Amino acid sequence: MRRIAGLLSSLLVIVGATPAAAAAPVLNLPIESYTLPNGLKVVLVPNSKTGMVNVKQFYGIGFRVEPRERTGFAHLFEHLFFQGSQNAPKGRLIGDATAAGGFINGSTRFDYTDFVEWVPSNAMAHMLWLDSDRMAHPVINDTVLKNQQGVVGNEVKVNVLNAPYGSWPWIDLPMLANNNWYNAHNFYGDLKEIEAATVADAKDFSAHYYKPNNAVLVIQGDFDPAQARRLVDQYFASIPAGAPVALPDLTEPPQTKARVGSRVDPLAPKPGYSFAYHVPPRGSPDWIAMGLIDEILLQGDDSRLHRALSNERSITGDLSGGINGYLGDMYSYKGPALWMVSFTHDARVSDAEIAGVIDKVINDFLAAPPSAEELERAKVKAKSDLYSGIASERGASLADLVGLAALFGDDPRSINTLPERFDAVTPQQVWDVARRYLRPEQRSTFTIIPGNSAAKGAQ
Repeated sequence: MRRIAGLLSSLLVIVGATPAAAAAPVLNLPIESYTLPNGLKVVLVPNSKTGMVNVKQFYGIGFRVEPRERTGFAHLFEHLFFQGSQNAPKGRLIGDATAAGGFINGSTRFDYTDFVEWVPSNAMAHMLWLDSDRMAHPVINDTVLKNQQGVVGNEVKVNVLNAPYGSWPWIDLPMLANNNWYNAHNFYGDLKEIEAATVADAKDFSAHYYKPNNAVLVIQGDFDPAQARRLVDQYFASIPAGAPVALPDLTEPPQTKARVGSRVDPLAPKPGYSFAYHVPPRGSPDWIAMGLIDEILLQGDDSRLHRALSNERSITGDLSGGINGYLGDMYSYKGPALWMVSFTHDARVSDAEIAGVIDKVINDFLAAPPSAEELERAKVKAKSDLYSGIASERGASLADLVGLAALFGDDPRSINTLPERFDAVTPQQVWDVARRYLRPEQRSTFTIIPGNSAAKGAQ
């Protein structure tokens, strides 16, 4: 509780709350949002305490929206977007940000791609100009495409094909649990399909998805909102909108039968066990309750799965996962998502024994509502995670929360209501949601068999 109180105190400073509010802290972040005539959504979150500014862009294109027969294309284009623009050659963006004392990064997720610059406040105007230039005039030619095809191909080889556990569970489980191709394909990319992409493909992709009407710009940190508005209008307002983006149907049919998959991993030193359930739509009342179920069952040493698998049976010491686990969190998805759990374990423990332990934990949870005390602990953990993310030095979680709310069609200011939404959940609601979503037929299980174990078994 001492740690949580410290976090709350930090938040009160950030949001400008008075000391009298400390007894019942609420989020009251000063969030401004508006939309330019070209469709660009802009979110401003000033905080004069940092001395730094987080400039972050979100585009409504992610792994599951990429073209068929071009798996890995969304990730490939993320790389292309760092290859320079008409007025800022390759290396200018990262060089200028680094010289100013900041850093840049980018990532591709299921429902979006993001790019960030974290720089001192006096570099904000320059970063906005650089970002507007690459939005309007990215360099896409045969040279940069071939170069980045090689980079991404090597990344696939290093991170997936030639790495222990590689695609497990973050690719393996979605491919097993989902039916819809868009949710179930190998989104990190097939090497042949990555190499087959053409300049025309990349230019079409840019013209379709990387336009202001499919983007959100977040400015968070130490800046003057009036100045930021003037700069955004100066640099971004003249960029033409693209055609409206029509997303594919991401609907996932109900899972009516438990699914089991496995693969031999010649590089894995130990067996791996993972399982997943489908989760409620983001933003729904069931979604908030599912966040608390995640806290009760998985997150922290006091969670039921940790106690059963680690403390009581010593089956594993590396339990991990969560809602939209491994590629985000419960706030950073729009389409169908999974609650995933994974861990490695000693070969002495069979899959059947592990399944028995997990079944008991889940069945006990489904047998009765959680106690008021257990639910209250879950609420404290959920809110503590939320507060600590918002109060983090670089503000990445805060930029994600407001930016993705804008991208997914929500009011960015709605994040201020999240603590209250957690507080309002009852034990009965948690139990009802658990019985709807944690059904045996809705579980998918994927295991890793170490190559040396498979070889011994074949002798």
